[in-house]
Amino acid sequence: MKILVIDDERSIRNTLKEILEYENYKVETVESGKQALALIDNNDFDLIFCDIKMPEMDGIEVLKEIIKLKSEIPVIMISGHGNIETAVEAIKFGAYDFIQKPLDLNRILVTIKNATDKTALVAETKVLKKKVSKKYEMIGESEQITKVKEMIEKVAPTDARVLITGNNGTGKEVVARWIYEKSNRAKAPFIEVNCAAIPSELIESELFGHEKGAFTSAHKQRKGKFEQANGGTIFLDEIGDMSLSAQAKVLRALQENKISRVGSDKDIKVDVRVIAATNKNLREEINNKKFREDLYHRLSVIIISVPDLNERRDDIPLLVNYFIAQICKEQGVKQKGIDNKAVAKLKEYNWTGNIRELRNVIERLIILSSDIITENDVNDYVVLK
Repeated sequence: MKILVIDDERSIRNTLKEILEYENYKVETVESGKQALALIDNNDFDLIFCDIKMPEMDGIEVLKEIIKLKSEIPVIMISGHGNIETAVEAIKFGAYDFIQKPLDLNRILVTIKNATDKTALVAETKVLKKKVSKKYEMIGESEQITKVKEMIEKVAPTDARVLITGNNGTGKEVVARWIYEKSNRAKAPFIEVNCAAIPSELIESELFGHEKGAFTSAHKQRKGKFEQANGGTIFLDEIGDMSLSAQAKVLRALQENKISRVGSDKDIKVDVRVIAATNKNLREEINNKKFREDLYHRLSVIIISVPDLNERRDDIPLLVNYFIAQICKEQGVKQKGIDNKAVAKLKEYNWTGNIRELRNVIERLIILSSDIITENDVNDYVVLK
């Protein structure tokens, strides 16, 4: 571990260096902020000690510049003239901690451990976030999927409502997740509701919550999905299956940014971005009096149409390789390969179930085939249509 000490007092620099090197840390010392910034710009440090009071450039100014250069490095401020105001100011501008002189050995070592533990936890969290986001990676370079990706890049940073259309298995949820992960609300909740999976008599309670005693089985108060998503994003999947009464309440939530729980007249303000998806033709549903036209216009500020896999066959080789790697890893089996003739055969398949069907087929081939998936395997284990 490499530590930088910034202090204009030679005795403090030498004392800290001696203490830290005794604990097997690598230590460099400088006497001014300008020297420190030049060093930080060209070196990797795991932690920095910085004096508050220095000539030319005081410690707070040095701290601000360090944050600009490398915000991930924890900075511990030290001072012989410390007070509460000084400590608060240092923490306010990004210092990890504040230690008063004369320096206490135990306090120094505990602070270093806590700071490095926090840094390691932040790094681990970033890795885990990347792993989670990969679950929703959009695979493909075809013209059709490239247009979808470009649309997501434009729409994601805004709060515009998005309606995602497409047949079952095309990846509408992946599109919704990508919009969320690239949005300004990515650190806030993402709440998913499958409107088709919830009985019509329970959908209002699911979305808006209920008060105790609102109906027979309402034994306690319950927050709905809109409240749970407050500050974040709610994804209404298969919204075309929502009842008309629930549609009316969703419309009010979008118009007024308010909801009320079942069994209550009290309004609750909510700040929620709505992303909806459907495999139905909502225009036809409107004509058949099954979907509210005013709600459709509220939801469809931006419409993203996800193409069928049959419309983007050039992406099949990329998807096949992606699923092989993913499934082998998930099942803990040796990485398998696939020959070109097998891939060509898969490109001829009529993918009525879209990407979901392709993934299932690849999983079947991994289980039943040898190390290399061949054309014969595809003929034997995939029924061509």
